[in-house]
This record gives sequence, C-alpha cells and structure tokens, in this order.
Amino acid sequence: MPLIRNSYGKGRVRIMRVKRDNARHEVRELSVQAMLTGDFDAAYTEGDNSKVIATDSIKNIVNIVARDHVGAENEDFVGLLASHFLDRYAHVDGVEITAAETRWRRIEVDGAGHDHSFVLDGNGKPFVKLEATRQDRRLVSGITGFTFLKTTESGWENYWFDEATTLKPTPDRLFATAMDASWLWSGTPASYAGANATVIDEALKVFATTYSPGVQNTLYLIGEAVLAAVPEIAEITIACPNKHYLPIDLSPFGRGFDGQVFTPTDEPHGQIECTIARG
Repeated sequence: MPLIRNSYGKGRVRIMRVKRDNARHEVRELSVQAMLTGDFDAAYTEGDNSKVIATDSIKNIVNIVARDHVGAENEDFVGLLASHFLDRYAHVDGVEITAAETRWRRIEVDGAGHDHSFVLDGNGKPFVKLEATRQDRRLVSGITGFTFLKTTESGWENYWFDEATTLKPTPDRLFATAMDASWLWSGTPASYAGANATVIDEALKVFATTYSPGVQNTLYLIGEAVLAAVPEIAEITIACPNKHYLPIDLSPFGRGFDGQVFTPTDEPHGQIECTIARG
C-alpha cells in the first residue's frame, strides 16, 4: 500500500519569553505546534526510526530558539524556528509552525503601564502560521475570538423571502460578533506588532463608524480598510459569526420592547466569511 503523505511534530509547546534587558520588561507567551515533512517514510512503512527527530527534541529546539530570541516578534520567531530545522536537518523538506499567543497587558498604575506587572488580556487570541520549504515561505498572522458589539447603526432588510422565511426585517438591531481573521503577508512591515495593531484598529473603526446593512458588507469594508492601511498585506480572510441578542417579549407584563432587554444566544448562529485581496 502506498504511503500518500505524512507529517509529525510536537504540539502545545508552551513557552513564556521575558525580555528583561532594561527596567521595562516585555512578555510573550505562546503555545507552539511544529510539524515536519521530509524523508520519514521508512519510519511508517519499515519501522526504521533512524531519520526521525524525536518529538521531545522538537520541543527542546522550540525552547532553545525561544531562549536565543526572547525579544523577537512572533512572526520573526516562527521564521527563526523554521530556519533552525531546515538548516540543521538536510532530510527535512518542510516545516509548518503555528504559534498562538496568550496576551498580557500592563497593569495601569496612576494612569501609566507598569514596567513589569501584567494582567491577562482576554479579548482575542493572536496567532501566526508559517509554511516553510527550501524554496519559499508563506506567513500568515491573525486573531481568533476577537469580540465586539454595537447597539445600533446595524440592520437586516431586503433579503430573500419565501415560504421558509420567518425572520422579520429590521433597520435597527444589535450587532455582536467574535471575529476570526487572518492576513497573508506579501512584504515585511516596519513592525509586525504595529501592523497587526493597525489591522484591529481599522476593523474597529469601520465597525463603529459605518452603518451595517449586513455582516457581509461590514466584512468587505473592513477588508478594504485593512488593505489600504497596511500595504504589506496581500489578502485578508475574515469570519464573523453572529452573536445573537434576541428581543425579550415583555408584552404579557404590559411592557413594550424598547430596544433595552435581550436574551444572549450564540447557538445556532449565522456564519459569514470572506477573503479580500488586492486587484
């Protein structure tokens, strides 16, 4: 029987990098998965492990590269890690590295961020993913579960009606979502952290300042704004599930709906996705 494809590696390698070369420390906590492809067929078909790099060794390499580059931005770190595998092991053809960040923000003391004390930032989980071979590299940054809402300036009208339609149109509804987004780099920005922050800033600006006739249009406008603001991004993919807030009928109690009381629910939810690229 032919072995069609294979890969292996180490997942959930958790590392906290602390840059402490001056009084103001920086922290970056990651959960890393490193997957290798190459000349490993014999391990599967013959039980010959002579070319297999132990997954424990892969974990150790992640830790070593983290120690050698404590201050590297996440996008740079995964590149350095991929280079380590490709440069050290001639029989490794490709590396896929995904690193998801647990974000920490500085504790505010008297209006200023503290030098070395942090609190967990719970909104959204940044990640980077690098697919690297000896010929090329594909680097994607993104965020999962970034949650935001607005209480007006959103509607849903003029959609297809037939015998299955029960949803009532409205020009004014609450719009909430937990956004997953990823963006493909075609160039290297002056700062990945700064460029990534610009992506979020542009998304929130569009969301907050434009009327939304539907999630679809809002996603497209966000994509347009991001590509205009960050020239090093080739394309962006955005997925926004509706986090529904359903009006509560209080008419049995002599109270009309005034847009103030809702029941939160996220199952089932609308799932809207799109990719916007440069022309």
